[in-house]
Amino acid sequence: MDRLQMLEAICKHWEGPVSLALYLSDAEAQQFLRYAQGSEVLMSRHNVAYHVVYKEGQFYPVNLLRNVAMKHVGTPYMFLSDIDFLPMYGLYEYLRKSVIQLDLANTKKAMIVPAFETLRYRLSFPKSKAELLSMLDMGTLFTFRYHVWTKGHAPTNFAKWRTATTPYRVEWEADFEPYVVVRRDCPEYDRRFVGFGWNKVAHIMELDAQEYEFIVLPNAYMIHMPHAPSFDITKFRSNKQYRICLKTLKEEFQQDMSRRYGFAALKYLTAENNS
Repeated sequence: MDRLQMLEAICKHWEGPVSLALYLSDAEAQQFLRYAQGSEVLMSRHNVAYHVVYKEGQFYPVNLLRNVAMKHVGTPYMFLSDIDFLPMYGLYEYLRKSVIQLDLANTKKAMIVPAFETLRYRLSFPKSKAELLSMLDMGTLFTFRYHVWTKGHAPTNFAKWRTATTPYRVEWEADFEPYVVVRRDCPEYDRRFVGFGWNKVAHIMELDAQEYEFIVLPNAYMIHMPHAPSFDITKFRSNKQYRICLKTLKEEFQQDMSRRYGFAALKYLTAENNS
């Protein structure tokens, strides 16, 4: 509920269909309805589907929500994004063309949309890659999680992206969690990951185990907008028990991967030990 203000902004940036999962209490669902009906931007859209998952338990079931949103996608391809990102203007059309160019219909590919962030609440959004690059050079923008968790997006190879004019392939590395465009029939997210930590990493790992190719798009970008830290990340940072539980879940997940994918999945265990 605390990220709802992003919805109108996303709709202004993305004209394509949206499948959105909302985690709400009864009272918040009523509040959301009033908000949506009072919004000119949302009421003028006929291709946004809202899926309400009612609140239960103390953790935020992020991957269950993602699966709910994915299950109701009505298009052959989907761009898996989070609510606090704004896609570049024109991204929808660019992705439609890239899907054809890279033959996603007949190949196992995950197209990566490079992720950036701003620490400023008021940002004049870059209208082009050239503008984005100059904002990076000026320090108005950074590559996503640059200050806290570079490993999550380092394999995207931002140095190469700066000058790339054609899509390029990158290899999976430990802790990689890019935002991707995939076919609708891609694997679901693993529901055991709730709250903060490893929810996207596990999904990308499974795509890699299923031999998806990771292809970075040279003219695509999305920008993470700042917000107050979530309850779950605060818990992760301050509570040792939380971190121990997450480690146990990771180990369980990796063992399941070795059972499911055999020899191919061994690299995840060695990558984890080296990271």
